[in-house]
Amino acid sequence: MSAPTRLLFLRHAEVETAYHRVFGGRIDMGISDLGRSQAEALAGFLHRKFSIDAIYASPMRRVWLTLEPLLARVQVEPRVVDGLREVDFGHWTGLGWDAVRQRYGARAFEWLDHLENGTMAGAEPASAFRARVQGAVEHILGEAQGRTVAVACHGGVIRMALAALLDLPLSKMRHLEIDYASLTWVDCHDHKREVQLHNLVPWRDL
Repeated sequence: MSAPTRLLFLRHAEVETAYHRVFGGRIDMGISDLGRSQAEALAGFLHRKFSIDAIYASPMRRVWLTLEPLLARVQVEPRVVDGLREVDFGHWTGLGWDAVRQRYGARAFEWLDHLENGTMAGAEPASAFRARVQGAVEHILGEAQGRTVAVACHGGVIRMALAALLDLPLSKMRHLEIDYASLTWVDCHDHKREVQLHNLVPWRDL
């Protein structure tokens, strides 16, 4: 039996304070001072526990700032995959959770349902988002077969990647937390997907 392709999904660290409890999406923000500490803890854990063969990353700034401590430890040149960019929240972009509830009658935790149902005004259609992320994951699986791969991206992208890999609706992913600077590990075999670890947060859990 051939070795699985090990996907280590990494969410970026905590964003700048101005974007807390905000639908940031395509806004190209940085990370907070706490986020830098989170990124350091994540990098240390990954370096101790895994031999990373390849790194694929969203082009967005908060992802690359999170990767800096890991790139200082490993001799791996990261590859940019535009398909790993965060979802476009449309008219919700830049709005805080309370503002979205006041304007659109939507609670923050319901965003996956609104995206899937097409009731998030101006947003990237869920079908396009799924096709984009699934295409990115398939590209990585094809290029890095049998290796251990870090996939650095965003909470929404990780949820969609899991939905695609596990053949589930995106809205079901609301039951899964994806914290800042967290690790979710999926082994991809030829005929099955195995979630080995979900939402490990080294800066909090270890």
